[in-house]
Amino acid sequence: MQDRTASAASKNHLQPRTDLSNPDGAASTTGELTLPNGDLYSGTLSRGVPEGTGRYVWSGSGCVYSGGWRRGMRHGNGTTRWPSGSVYEGEYSAGFMDGQGTHVDASSSSSYKGHWKLDRKHGLGLQAHANGDAYQGSWVHGQMEGHGRYTWANGNCYVGNMRNGLMSGKGVLTWSSTGGGGGDSFQGNWLDGAPHGYGLYTWEGGGCYLGTWTRGLKDGKGTFCHTVPAAVVVDDLRKRGVLPDISITADPESPAASLSRRNSGLGRPPMMKKPSLQRRRSIGVTGGPDKTLKSEDSSSPILEREYAQGVLISEIVLDKWSLPESSSRKLKLGLSRAMLKRPGETIIKGHRSYDLMLCLQLGIRYTVGKITPIPDREVRTSDYGPKASFWMKFPKNGSKLTPSHRALDFKWKDYCPMVFRNLREMFKIDTADYMISISGSDALRELSSPGKSGSIFFLSQDDRFMIKTLRKSEVQVLMRMLPYYYRHVQSYENTLVTKFFGLHRVTPSSGQKFRFVVMGNMFCTELRIHRRFDLKGSSLGRSTEKIKIDENTTLKDLDLNYSFYLEPSWRDALLKQIETDSEFLRNHGIMDYSLLLGFHYRARRNLQIGSSCPKSILPDKLSVLSEADAAEEDSAYNYQDGLILVQRGREKNDPVAVGPHIRGSRLRSSSACFEEVDLLLPDTGRLPIQLGVNMPARAEKQDKQEDVSKSLHHMYDVVLYIGIIDILQKYNTRKKIEHAYKSIKYKYNPLSISAVEPRFYSERFLKFVCTAFPPKPI
Repeated sequence: MQDRTASAASKNHLQPRTDLSNPDGAASTTGELTLPNGDLYSGTLSRGVPEGTGRYVWSGSGCVYSGGWRRGMRHGNGTTRWPSGSVYEGEYSAGFMDGQGTHVDASSSSSYKGHWKLDRKHGLGLQAHANGDAYQGSWVHGQMEGHGRYTWANGNCYVGNMRNGLMSGKGVLTWSSTGGGGGDSFQGNWLDGAPHGYGLYTWEGGGCYLGTWTRGLKDGKGTFCHTVPAAVVVDDLRKRGVLPDISITADPESPAASLSRRNSGLGRPPMMKKPSLQRRRSIGVTGGPDKTLKSEDSSSPILEREYAQGVLISEIVLDKWSLPESSSRKLKLGLSRAMLKRPGETIIKGHRSYDLMLCLQLGIRYTVGKITPIPDREVRTSDYGPKASFWMKFPKNGSKLTPSHRALDFKWKDYCPMVFRNLREMFKIDTADYMISISGSDALRELSSPGKSGSIFFLSQDDRFMIKTLRKSEVQVLMRMLPYYYRHVQSYENTLVTKFFGLHRVTPSSGQKFRFVVMGNMFCTELRIHRRFDLKGSSLGRSTEKIKIDENTTLKDLDLNYSFYLEPSWRDALLKQIETDSEFLRNHGIMDYSLLLGFHYRARRNLQIGSSCPKSILPDKLSVLSEADAAEEDSAYNYQDGLILVQRGREKNDPVAVGPHIRGSRLRSSSACFEEVDLLLPDTGRLPIQLGVNMPARAEKQDKQEDVSKSLHHMYDVVLYIGIIDILQKYNTRKKIEHAYKSIKYKYNPLSISAVEPRFYSERFLKFVCTAFPPKPI
């Protein structure tokens, strides 16, 4: 049924069945019109088109509309009836259901009462399903979006934010006693219907767990309190905005609850293609009430626990419940603050880097917009060097070429824009995504620098891009090396060297120059990075023993107590590429670079039910499922390993989650007859495996003991992320002096110092990497 059929047809094809009193059609008349396609209209007319009130019957579908018309389109109050028995009664505008209205779907026995826009549920509305589920809240383009309350027929209830029809954002889910949940509740962050991020799980009988979740599984460190009243911790977290405010979300006088009494609109809901409105199925929730921590030793009420994908891997008793009330409150609030620690600090107004961020975002938006219209072409010699750069003034009040802005006046310089545009295309970076990620409405986050360079690091809110300030000498190195860097990454699609996407300079009116480079973030992944290492191959000062270690800590060479076992062909390819990249850096006099290595613990399925997995029974190879087996959902979930390889299908449109700036060929597995494989992670998804990205491995951890013969070994399934960073340091005079100074004055072993000449640095680096990735024992 076309919404504007009456309007279009009436102007050209409507033939009156009775004579109209005014042949010119200037005055309103009453009559009947038959369209060539058989549709029939009866009602008032003005200038030959429906105007006022009337009835329209669609001959093809049998739908009937009765109500108001304006300029040949449904407008005002009206009722549409479908042959199936479905009915919509409410407001129309410009031919669409628009405004307040009620729709009853006869086929599914569901109903919706609320606001509409362009035939879609949009605004506040109440959806009642035939199975007894109900949703009351905000809709956007036909889907549940924004704040609302979803109640299941069994009494379970969710109050909070929705996105794309699923629980996403901050919200509270309460399990009812009749529904089998015993009154437990989870309040915190959600993603696609599952707890994801910080949250608090509270048991009806007392006690709570405050920690982090990844897609419904506990993941990371958290605090379990057996007898501590949850409200003591919750109040502080609500004030900080980490947990949803129940006093607002459950308030019966909130906008969502007042819908049945008032028809005011809110929000912007998803689109339905037809007025018949396909029934929106009721939603589910990943997982259920947590039964794992119901009964605990009451003598140890406060425990710090660490989980990996739902598996408890460590537990520390923090305190016996014997402190006075004031001290215990201080302890609990301290624990909650520790749980809130997140990498990076969002830059808001008043932050020391706020003006710099505004300049940076505006400049990148201008640069990308200026270079995008230029037709694609190969990079030329003239695209390199100082003459290929340009600068632009950005006055605060704007100019003919630049918009007005909130920052101070500044000058913007863009280095070799054509080269970096081609690099972005080479790394498959979409221009619109690049601009939105860095220069969109979201603020950047500032990271603390783990190194000694004093550089400032910014991270885009979607974690895809890292922005680092550079010294003038580093910019000069990159500019001289850029033509060779471009050819290197063009020749070696699996290169592990840093991916550069842009080089810029900001000079505020204060006069201080800020040079910075935009890079790809190696650790942009759905998986939580549990450990990360910066490895150079040297030993002097390469330890973080004095720092409290968590998953955001960047560890160094002497902290590495893992050996990583890869499939032999993957190990050979990785070491060969690292050797090739190291040779490239050595030929350009570069040293002091690092292998940045991060890994995600992946718990085995048999560990998730509490069984042990001694080293002696670990299989030698990762298991491979066929494409047919992978299609069966239970095959993956019942498999005993945490890492499963799946042969890549022959179809081009495989359902594989492609990560950011993925480039290069996929890896082939000997276990799959050297066919391309993907990594299948139950509860997460299917990830493409490439060199340095989503690489499954076995990690052997050696716990250091005083008696070496009694050292403990543990085996883990891990997913590796690998890259070579800090590639802009030349072995210049300053580094030569640093090497001589430490060697002579402090009598350090020259071989252990990081600052050494590039040839020796490369050899030492490669030797260290080989020890970290030993061959599999026969």
